[in-house]
Amino acid sequence: MSALSGPTLIAAAGLCGAAGVALSAAAAHVGGGNLGTAANFLLMHAPALLAIGLLGQRRSLTIAGYVLLLGMALFCGDLVARETIGQRLFPMAAPAGGILMILGWLAIAVAGFAERTAGPR
Repeated sequence: MSALSGPTLIAAAGLCGAAGVALSAAAAHVGGGNLGTAANFLLMHAPALLAIGLLGQRRSLTIAGYVLLLGMALFCGDLVARETIGQRLFPMAAPAGGILMILGWLAIAVAGFAERTAGPR
């Protein structure tokens, strides 16, 4: 992975956190259930991206972070599009994003187990 992987994921974490707060406020004012769900997912995953960006010097962990980020973009983007413009990003965008988020978390688990079995560096 390039030297930009960490800073890129840290920046993405900040953007996801900011978007999550903004969508939470929007959902509170307009009552959009999809906006609230997207906000929750963004706010739940932003700290994970931050941690990976700060600690993820291993390729497998960085890839897991990018899988999470792509999953969040598809899932949350689709929910926001449905709420704001009344259309999906594309068919099956939200389920694809959800699957990618699950795979990202599983990849984090695998990276953790791999680190544990590899022993100290």
